Amino acid sequence: MRVFLRRSADASGDPGQGPAATQDSGSPAQADGAGLGAADGTAGETANGADRASVTAAKGRPTPKRSEAERRRRQPFAAPTDRKAAYKQTRGQDKDARSRKYAAMRRGEDWALAPKDKGPVRALARDYVDSRRRISEYYMYGLGVLVVLLFLPATRLFVDWVVLVVVIIMLCEGTYLGRQIQKLAAQQYPGEPTRGVKFYAGLRAMQIRRLRMPAPRVKPGDKLPSRG
Repeated sequence: MRVFLRRSADASGDPGQGPAATQDSGSPAQADGAGLGAADGTAGETANGADRASVTAAKGRPTPKRSEAERRRRQPFAAPTDRKAAYKQTRGQDKDARSRKYAAMRRGEDWALAPKDKGPVRALARDYVDSRRRISEYYMYGLGVLVVLLFLPATRLFVDWVVLVVVIIMLCEGTYLGRQIQKLAAQQYPGEPTRGVKFYAGLRAMQIRRLRMPAPRVKPGDKLPSRG
């Protein structure tokens, strides 16, 4: 009988593992769920706090729309409604731009120069011509006198010979200038094109000094500026 009773007790299990045991076994899961819920709540409160901080730290004014920002960027100033005022404003801006470009051209800045004046070889030719006084420089002064003398019968033959001599001198002087500039350009700027530099130097030598464009950077008798 004791054997059967022990087996029946073993078969039925521990009385302590009944519904109470089931409830105890379920309590850890509930505790974990409660812990996760509390953690989620804390994370949510932290995110909400961060959102509030970002809202509070804003610049204090509503963000403009994209179309409005682009319109402000494209139109930095209010265009005048009057057509005549708009024309005057545009003309004034163009005049200022031309004045700045002309001043830069007088200074010899490369961005404002004409294509025929750009390049280191052309700058060297201008400095070389401007560094000395030459006979061709006075040609424009004497041209008016020669034109007047051509209308006088007594001096017509004399003027013809004078004009011929002046032309020969200018040709020789232009050829000499061109050769010297080509020689200097080969030394200081090897590989740079020198096409047309003789004609360019000859034309500049014929111009009145104060009317030359770009303005001379060296005075007669000064040395040529050093080139880097």
